[in-house]
Amino acid sequence: MKLTQGVRGIGLVAGLAIGGAALGACSSGSSSSSTTAGPTSSSGIPSTSSTTPAPSTTSSPAPSTTSTGPTRCTTAGLVGSIVGSSGAAGTIETTVGLRSTATTRCILGGYPGLQMLGPGGATVPTNVVRKGNYSFTSMAPTTVTLSSGQSAYFNIGYSDVPVGNETSCPTSASLEVTPPNATDQLVITATLSPCGGGTLVVSPVFLAAGSNSQSTAPGA
Repeated sequence: MKLTQGVRGIGLVAGLAIGGAALGACSSGSSSSSTTAGPTSSSGIPSTSSTTPAPSTTSSPAPSTTSTGPTRCTTAGLVGSIVGSSGAAGTIETTVGLRSTATTRCILGGYPGLQMLGPGGATVPTNVVRKGNYSFTSMAPTTVTLSSGQSAYFNIGYSDVPVGNETSCPTSASLEVTPPNATDQLVITATLSPCGGGTLVVSPVFLAAGSNSQSTAPGA
């Protein structure tokens, strides 16, 4: 009897051991996932690291430079008029003045453009020749500076003697003037009768007096 009880005790212990091993295996499989924490500091708080970007090295644009000298006289800032005329041996000289009404100094240089107009504003045949052979138109171009109220001048020369088959010469009631280096015009009252198909010889602009003077405008 005692032997039988001992064998039963050994079997019970073996069963308990096998059951414990099985439970251990199940517990190990259910906790296979793990979380990895970042590095910690000595105080136990996770440390954070940051990278400071390098400062940008964009260069500043060079300062712009602006000219403080006088600019070209605008057509709107000029008033034109006939200031003198004379004639001899079939040659007519007419001088036109361009007075500056600008509040600051301005410059003019070179030849004006011309177009004769009839009584109703219609164009009249006009042939413009720069410089030509007249002494009062053949000077070299220069740049003149005008203060407010000051005038620049240019001379017009033409022949009033019919040429070839001409029986009459074109006659204007007014003159459209394009200032040097401009694209718009001003109109002045001017009666001109140039023969040769309306040929007008024009000088560059000049001052009547001073260091830039090239000719003297005839008296009114």
